[in-house]
Amino acid sequence: MPNSSEESGLHGENSVQHVKEDSEYVRLVISDDPRPAEGDTLQPQPETRTKSPIRWIRILALCILLVIIILIFLKWGVPFLFEKVLFPLMQWEATAFGRPVLAIVLIASLALFPVFLIPSGPSMWLAGMIFGYGLGFVIIMVGTTIGMVLPYWVGLLFRDRIHQWLKRWPQQAAMLRLAAEGSWFHQFRMVALFRVSPFPYTIFNYAIVVTSMRFWPYLCGSVAGMVPEAFIYIYSGRLIRTLADVQYGNYHMTTVEIVYNIISFIIAVLTIIAFTVYAKRALKELEMGEANGEETSTSTGSGFEMNKLPLERTKHPTSSSFPL
Repeated sequence: MPNSSEESGLHGENSVQHVKEDSEYVRLVISDDPRPAEGDTLQPQPETRTKSPIRWIRILALCILLVIIILIFLKWGVPFLFEKVLFPLMQWEATAFGRPVLAIVLIASLALFPVFLIPSGPSMWLAGMIFGYGLGFVIIMVGTTIGMVLPYWVGLLFRDRIHQWLKRWPQQAAMLRLAAEGSWFHQFRMVALFRVSPFPYTIFNYAIVVTSMRFWPYLCGSVAGMVPEAFIYIYSGRLIRTLADVQYGNYHMTTVEIVYNIISFIIAVLTIIAFTVYAKRALKELEMGEANGEETSTSTGSGFEMNKLPLERTKHPTSSSFPL
């Protein structure tokens, strides 16, 4: 009996010691395992914190540089443009051509420049400076309408080459394909958004021919999208002419005119920003919808066909994707 009690006592002490060792093992080994992992996950945070001040310093330096460039341009660039370019141009157009001939020249330039990928903004400014809001708006709309139709028809002749060229920019090609899908109103709306957005309209005139875009939605959407841009160009052209008359002519603005020009300039800038932001947001939503559609179509096994442009999907000569 004493031996058995001693053995049980020894066994109890061994078990207690074993439990202590186990608990010590758990505390030292197992409970310490997550700590290095947490340390690993927390290590990159100081790096991001150190990167953020550098990023803000770069943005601040870029803003300061941009302000300096703008001040230099306003101090020396604008007077040079007024004195050497704008004012001689205004004197030349006043003496070299009559108004009917000048209107025909501006319409021809607005119609032909987009065919050769030349920006037609200077011609719109001249139309605004010379003819004002009424006749200037008519000249701009007639010329730009012809300048949007001619590249479309020319692009149809080189559709294969344009399609091969667009393969270098698959994201932009996918956006154009999405703009050309859907109903008549959807195509009309998307073309108007592309005209308002910063997307280069001279390239858009050619690139849209490789999609299933119909002609009439393209034409009506292009005209609707050009209306705000035409008024902006006319207003800026009139403002430039007013400033040139004040600087080099005998014209003096009253206080009411100065306030009016400042307010109208602010409204014009806000209008441009609003149209641009709205168009970019709408196109971004379209792009996100395309990404979601690609995920669902890939899961169903039809994503490869959806990513193709109509020219890849069918090459039947009797295709009616481009009714004129």
